[in-house]
Amino acid sequence: MRDRDEAGRPRNARPRDAFGRPLPHDATGIPTMPDDIDLPPTEALVEAQRLLDADRPFHAHEVLEAVWKAAPEPERELWRGLAQVAVGITHLRRGNTRGADALLSRAAERLVPYEVDPPHGIDVQGVVQRARHLAGHPQEGPITVQLVS
Repeated sequence: MRDRDEAGRPRNARPRDAFGRPLPHDATGIPTMPDDIDLPPTEALVEAQRLLDADRPFHAHEVLEAVWKAAPEPERELWRGLAQVAVGITHLRRGNTRGADALLSRAAERLVPYEVDPPHGIDVQGVVQRARHLAGHPQEGPITVQLVS
C-alpha cells in the first residue's frame, strides 16, 4: 500500500533506489525530491539535467512532473512530455524496454507541437529525436538526453 499524507495524497515516504524503485521502509535509499518541490522552469531544467547526467532519471522525472503540474495550460503538455521522457529513461535503466518504448514514443508525440517555438531554451527537436532513437534502439549509445540546447 502506498504511503499517504494527512489529506490522503500519495507521498514518497519509502526509501527508493537510484532508479526510483521502492525499498523496504528500514532500508537506506537515495534521497528523492521533496513532494512540495517548486522550481521555476529554468531552474527545474538545470536540476533535471543535472539528475539525468548523474543517471538519476526517476528523480529528474519528479522535478519535471512538479513543473508540469504547476505550468500554465499552454505549456502543460510540454512539461508532461519531458517528464515522460525521464520516466522512459527510468524504464530503460530498469530493463523494461517495452515500457520505455511506449513512454518515449508517447512523449515524443506530445512534444512535437512545441518544436516550432520552444520555450525556456528547451531543445524540443533534439529531445524528440533522442526519445525516438532511444525507443527504437535502446541498446545503442548512452541512455541520456540533453534538455536545453
